[in-house]
Amino acid sequence: MTGILTAFLVFLILGVVIGLLLAVASKVFHVERDERIDKIIEALPGANCGGCGYAGCSALAESVVKGEAKCNACTVGGNEVAKKVAAVMGVEAESAERMRAQVMCSGTSACSHRKVEYRGVSDCRAAAALGGGDKLCPNGCIGLGTCVAACPFGAIEVKDGVAAVDYAKCRGCGVCVAACPKGIIELIPFDSRHWVGCKSVAEGASTRKVCDVGCIGCGICAKNCPAGAITVENHVAKIDYTKCTGCDTCVLKCPRKIIWQATRSGEAIIITKP
Repeated sequence: MTGILTAFLVFLILGVVIGLLLAVASKVFHVERDERIDKIIEALPGANCGGCGYAGCSALAESVVKGEAKCNACTVGGNEVAKKVAAVMGVEAESAERMRAQVMCSGTSACSHRKVEYRGVSDCRAAAALGGGDKLCPNGCIGLGTCVAACPFGAIEVKDGVAAVDYAKCRGCGVCVAACPKGIIELIPFDSRHWVGCKSVAEGASTRKVCDVGCIGCGICAKNCPAGAITVENHVAKIDYTKCTGCDTCVLKCPRKIIWQATRSGEAIIITKP
């Protein structure tokens, strides 16, 4: 019995001593945390999506306070959050352009040609590693939904073999852009009226063989664009959104009808097939 009491007292004393040492260490090695970090975290949406380029909202907040990130770095929060963060930092808010994800592929099941029947893990990265997927087009959407699983806002679904974005839910975080193994998802200005629904970099003759609607790089859209907003790079048309005026000329002139158009109605974007 005496042995038990002795052991108990020894452990009790050790516990008290260790506790005191830890308390002293916490005071000696304490690092002051800038109170602005917590205020910025409170202002951020808390999505922790990584769209800003940082691991999460806490990491972004710390980077803003250090001067490594801008107050408008949060793509999800937009101008409203940028103003709040700028107010915490005591600086003038910079406007943040709202972006949206856009899938640059129109190769649905009806118009894209297949080379194999894929039977495997329902993941685009897995299919891409196994011969590039089932479509003959090496730049076409695989359509197994890796971007769907990655999107933290539930803004993407696969329709007829191609990923499609719900613009009302999209916050332009860019997570889907990073997740797509084909690199066919891009962030474009939210109010963009046009986009080229193709990423094929093959020559026109080759594109015709694998897809009924793919861009053949003919350059007709570029030649007719009055604003000079379109160029053809690597056999595919590309729009410069800083120049595009939304005149619809490219949509009307494109022989492949691959340039899509959309109109803004409040917070909704209505897509019109070319």
